[in-house]
Amino acid sequence: MGGKPCIRGTRVTVGMVVGMVGTGVAIDDILADYPYLERDDVLQAVRYAALRAAEINQTRDLP
Repeated sequence: MGGKPCIRGTRVTVGMVVGMVGTGVAIDDILADYPYLERDDVLQAVRYAALRAAEINQTRDLP
């Protein structure tokens, strides 16, 4: 997937899942569309995105 972070053992990218959550798609709807994902996969994707965003913000705060 071009180096993009993916959900464990799939070709579903973290960005795709986070984007869906960000546009208001319910986790249950994501799981219905991607039955090989688990609820924790979606939650971990959101956590990963939050950590990456925090890292980027910390880098910008450096002198």
